[in-house]
This record gives sequence, C-alpha cells and structure tokens, in this order.
Amino acid sequence: MNRTVLLLIAVSFSVQAICGPRYRWNSRYQNYIDQYKDLAIEEMLNYGIPASITLAQGLLESGAGGSELTQKGNNHFGIKCHGWEGRAVYHDDDAANECFRAYDNAEQSYEDHCKFLKRSRRYRSLFDLERTDYRGWARGLKAAGYATDPNYAQRLIDIIELYKLHQYDKAKNYDKFMVRRAEIDKPIRVGMTLHPIRRYNENYYIKVRPGDTFYSIGKEIGISGKKIAKWNERKYDDRLTVNEIIWLKKKQKRAPKQYKKHPHLVRTNESLYDIAQFYGIRLKSIIKMNPQLQRNDYQVRIGDEIRVY
Repeated sequence: MNRTVLLLIAVSFSVQAICGPRYRWNSRYQNYIDQYKDLAIEEMLNYGIPASITLAQGLLESGAGGSELTQKGNNHFGIKCHGWEGRAVYHDDDAANECFRAYDNAEQSYEDHCKFLKRSRRYRSLFDLERTDYRGWARGLKAAGYATDPNYAQRLIDIIELYKLHQYDKAKNYDKFMVRRAEIDKPIRVGMTLHPIRRYNENYYIKVRPGDTFYSIGKEIGISGKKIAKWNERKYDDRLTVNEIIWLKKKQKRAPKQYKKHPHLVRTNESLYDIAQFYGIRLKSIIKMNPQLQRNDYQVRIGDEIRVY
C-alpha cells in the first residue's frame, strides 16, 4: 500500500472522528416528521422560522419524541426555564437537575419554541435570512448559542437533507386535522409513543397495536371512541386485531379514482369488510356498487372481482 493511499485513509478517519457518523434513515424519525410537519408549517407561517429547522431541532432535541424530557414535560426543544413562570420539570443536562419548561401538549412546545426565538435579541439576525436558507439558520442557531455541541449546525443540516425537510419551507398551507391532534397529544405513558397517522382516500388512519381499544384510540386522538367505532362500522366494545386499519373520519363512498377501471380481486381469507377497510370505503357502498352482493345466496370467493369505485 503506497503512502498516498495511507494518507487518504488517515484523512478519512480524521474527518469521521471530527464530524461523527452521518445519520441513517429510520422509521422512528420519519414517524415523528409525519406527525408534526403540519404543526411546524403552521408555526413557520405564523412566526417565520423555517419548518425544516423546527422539525430538525425537534427531532434532535427530543430524540424523535422519545426523550425523558419530552415524555415528562412535552418539551420537544430542550428549552430551559429562564424567564419561565409556567410548569417545570427537572433534568440533568449541562449541570445536574436543571429546570426545563413543561407543556400540556406538543402544540404548546412548538409555539413556545417559535416565540423563544422570535423574542430573543440573540436570534434577531436570523429573521433577516430567507425562509429557505436552512443552512444559514442552522449555523446561526449554533453561533447564537442555542446548543453547546460544536457539531450542532451540521447535525441539523444532515437531518434536513436526509429527510428532505427543506421541501416544507415552501409550503403555503397545512393539514388542520394533524395540527389539531398536536393540540391534544401527549404521551400515554413513559416509553409509549403515539400511533403514526397516515392519509389515504381523503381520510386518516392508524394501525392497531396490542392492547388498543376504541376507547384508548379515541382518548389519544381526541375524538370520541364511539364515533370512531361507528365510522369503522363496528361496535364500541369490539376486540381489535393487531395491524388492522382504523379510520379516524367517516369513510368515503368510493376508492380513489385510479381504481375506477380496476376492480379488487378477492384474496384468501378476505371478507367484504376487509376490502372496505383496505380502501377506506363504506361497506354498504361496496354492496351498492356490486349488484351480485345483494343476492342472499351469494358468497365471496377467492378471485372474485369486486368494484370499489
């Protein structure tokens, strides 16, 4: 091995030692982004802080919502008690048992983070930057002393670029349903994360976890569990199966338009209700679209074509 190759290897190891390993994509970070991106966009439109910066800081400071500080006090940004008159929690940080701000929910934490930056003289120059200049914002936060980590700015930039958070800096609107959820969301218990909410067919759904009931889902989402059961054409006290889909608004009458010419082919052990839940449509709508289902003697078989649009 020649001296040039050895030198390149040495430089490579030196760079890794200084900068540390780059982030790798993981589903826990993506779930956090899906859960709070609309809240970050709303705060951006209200206060001018790039949504990418808010999300990256939230991910980094809260450990994607799993930190002790977030679990106990809904504090997603590691903001301490300086000038704070509200509820507090105590946590070891630069020193032992330091005072941190505590909030009732994630929405309060996100809004206070924006007010904290907007009202502080040390961050004033950041608001002269373009909203799309996430690199400038990241470096400015570090220069102004938001964190003591010497690699703080680069860590924010790495997160933003890996998860493409900069796409949200150009947003002009946001999903009010997801923002409303953040207004009531709080960890159910320490170590337990909220269900990721996904969108499909102009609706929202979650997947059932062990121990879920319509009551527990309703309590977490902030919607009556009885309403959720009704929207899913179920009884309130029905036992739920792990990984089944539960819709959070009234289901549609049809599947998305791309299924207009593509009927559903029945699979093994699949019921009409399973099909209705899969597409987010009402069971009675499927029966109405398929005259054969209205016959008393008809039984669904594997390979049958079922119209869903």
